[in-house]
Amino acid sequence: MKRINVNPTRMELRRLKNRLKTAIRGHKLLKDKTDETIRRFMIFIKENHRLRNEVEAELPTSLKSFLLASAVNGRNIVEEAVAIPSYSVSLKPATRNIMSVNVPQIEILKGTNSDLYPYSFASVSAELDESIVSLSNILTKLVKLAEVEKTCNMLADEIEKSRRRVNALEYVMIPDLTETIKYITMKLDENERANTIRLMKVKSIINKKQLD
Repeated sequence: MKRINVNPTRMELRRLKNRLKTAIRGHKLLKDKTDETIRRFMIFIKENHRLRNEVEAELPTSLKSFLLASAVNGRNIVEEAVAIPSYSVSLKPATRNIMSVNVPQIEILKGTNSDLYPYSFASVSAELDESIVSLSNILTKLVKLAEVEKTCNMLADEIEKSRRRVNALEYVMIPDLTETIKYITMKLDENERANTIRLMKVKSIINKKQLD
């Protein structure tokens, strides 16, 4: 806590009091925003944890089914079967505002063809079918997981910035302004007492001369 180097005048005192009032109001608003951002952040963290666990549980099974299909049918046959996909999806990126942070929002747009399998069922074994279905289901979760993880990272950065601002106001700016206001007030009071004593002395001298 250090005093700001200013002239101890009434005008400066008024200006610093206005700054202190603004700083205190800003500190409260910023702290409330930080608390709400943390609350939203915890919701996304839980969602991220749930999606990651689901993806990590389902993905090995899907890959295992795909490897098993390659072993049963032969790698060349499997690659030929899935070389030209009949089912397509596209991603539509957008943003949404969460506590003044523009976070990503990804929408999955499915193609017009509803046939998931690009091959004849007679040409490959059922393991490939299971793998295709499983990977198709995981796709949506993977996109959602990417969206949620990026949101978590951006909110975490915003929380860190807000905390630094809150700490700067709480531990630096507000104490410095308070200390400076206290100093100026004491200086003005001291000057006022000195002026009062001076006036009393002048009055005493005048009265003494009048009596003489």
